[in-house]
Amino acid sequence: MKEDFNDIFVVTGQCPAQQQLLDYVQGKLSAAEQHEVEKHVANCELCSDALEGLAAMPQKERLPVMVRQMKWQLLRKLRKKNHRRKWHNDHSQDYYMQLVLAVMAILFLLLAAFWAVHFMQK
Repeated sequence: MKEDFNDIFVVTGQCPAQQQLLDYVQGKLSAAEQHEVEKHVANCELCSDALEGLAAMPQKERLPVMVRQMKWQLLRKLRKKNHRRKWHNDHSQDYYMQLVLAVMAILFLLLAAFWAVHFMQK
């Protein structure tokens, strides 16, 4: 997984920035800016969902802090999950290598025992 998770509210194409959405919900935008956000949200499901979620939050004045906390919690979980997956992949390869070596050792011992029994009978 790439380390591209520095900001999950990155401006993509024509989408409003995180701060613009927060300002919209807090009623800090001018009428023209509000209109632009509303026009975009009408055609963008992702931004519409984000705005709906932000609007449902209590204590609108604390939104920037709450969004930052949620973002860092999400990033921490993603990195932890990625680290766990990487650790598992690295160690599963070690496990398979050990398994192959053990099977080869057992086959070698069986072959040696077979030869010993075969030559002792003659």
